[in-house]
Amino acid sequence: MREIQKVIKQIRPLDAGQMEKARQRLDSLTKPLGSLGRLEEVAKVIAGITGRTTPSLRNKVIFTIASDHGVVKEKISAYPQAVTAQMVYNFLEGGAAINVLARQAGARVVVADVGVAADLKPHPELMIKKIKYGTSNMAEGPAMTKDEAVRAIKAGMEIFENKFEKGIDIVGTGEMGIGNTTASSAITAVLCRKPVPFVTGKGAGIDDAQLKHKIRVIQKAIRVNKPDPDDPLDVLSKVGGFEIAALAGIILSAAAKRVPVIIDGFISGAAALVASGFAPVVTQYMFAGHCSVERGHRIILKQLGLTPLLDLDMRLGEGTGAALAMILVDAAEKIMTEMATFQSAGVSEKNVA
Repeated sequence: MREIQKVIKQIRPLDAGQMEKARQRLDSLTKPLGSLGRLEEVAKVIAGITGRTTPSLRNKVIFTIASDHGVVKEKISAYPQAVTAQMVYNFLEGGAAINVLARQAGARVVVADVGVAADLKPHPELMIKKIKYGTSNMAEGPAMTKDEAVRAIKAGMEIFENKFEKGIDIVGTGEMGIGNTTASSAITAVLCRKPVPFVTGKGAGIDDAQLKHKIRVIQKAIRVNKPDPDDPLDVLSKVGGFEIAALAGIILSAAAKRVPVIIDGFISGAAALVASGFAPVVTQYMFAGHCSVERGHRIILKQLGLTPLLDLDMRLGEGTGAALAMILVDAAEKIMTEMATFQSAGVSEKNVA
């Protein structure tokens, strides 16, 4: 945990002075005060995160982290576990939804394996940080040891640091892992202190009978493991996933480097819950890309104090909602840096009575 604590200590509150300068600049632009609504709020937060009134968000990265879950043995998913590895290859070939939307956003997709239950073929765009071949079945005992959970968080930090050295201005989080809505529901139930049925949805498309079974499996996992809601590492190790842990590490590292983070959907939200459990200030560095139709996601967003930028009835994951929202965040930054002021454009300001 020493390395993780070192990163956490580097996370500071937003730069209030730069946010005030950003407000003044926004108020001087050729528009009525506040007329661009939330775009202006986003621009101010970006200034507070980066410490710059006119930041550049040129280098955009979506981290799509893959891992498998032992709880699939309980038949809680509509898809077989093999789909995790198959989709990783799809990401690498550029054929998945996240690839299409990331191209629209001008973002690179970084794919990493932290726990896929297969030996993936080498690929120049694939980062291998495998902790284990999937988690253990959380319905029978802890999903992972605490040491494995720490290693997975550190893997996420290393993934971020590797790409940060090559330039990152803004990050989106994404994931792939059959069974990960089950782990995310368990994390959400514990950390948000909500009954399991309140936070559990149909994931990739199970029916009503399967949903009832999924709820029973999650309730059993919590009963068997007794995760401590005041200890995010305990919760993560007992009912989490390697990709969730790695995403938490990416979020913490990004905040330590004053890089804004756009959180994707339900699974990324669970990772954000874990990260905020380690360092509450980290929520100041987050934007909620969208609101998933997974019922637990709204509860996560309320807990984190985040309002989604989009609400499109999406539930795919991969980082797709983060990629779409990245276009909006980029637009907010460009308002700050490219729009003329009343003075520079020679436009008359509002009459003062």
